[in-house]
Amino acid sequence: MMKKNFMICGLTGWCIEIIFTSLGAFRKQDMTLTGRTSIWMFPIYGMAAVIGPIYKKIKNVPVLLRGTIYSTGIFFCEYVSGSLLKRHNLCPWDYSDAKTNINGVIRLDYAPLWMATGLLFERIVTHEDVAEGAEAARAS
Repeated sequence: MMKKNFMICGLTGWCIEIIFTSLGAFRKQDMTLTGRTSIWMFPIYGMAAVIGPIYKKIKNVPVLLRGTIYSTGIFFCEYVSGSLLKRHNLCPWDYSDAKTNINGVIRLDYAPLWMATGLLFERIVTHEDVAEGAEAARAS
């Protein structure tokens, strides 16, 4: 299940990033709406698969607090992976121009976006668990 969720999260993250960067092109009035991502982003987004086991421990926590927990975890992973990639001149993003950046690898003003993304990944990685539980309940 974790491998499958890793793949689903990696692919979902890529799609989200392409749409997000396409919207950035639109803001710059670039009507080609070209979106971008990097192969490096697949395993970074794939790590969201850990939200499944985390959710099992915090599922009774209010949604806003869960989103905050996910956002914090995403910031941590983004900082670590971005710092490692940056050390080898491989980081596909650079937030150095943003006011709320930390070492050019995270933007604190993205917290609401990461909260929403974490909650989206929560729905994705727990959807199958819920479906399996319902199926087991029907079978008994």
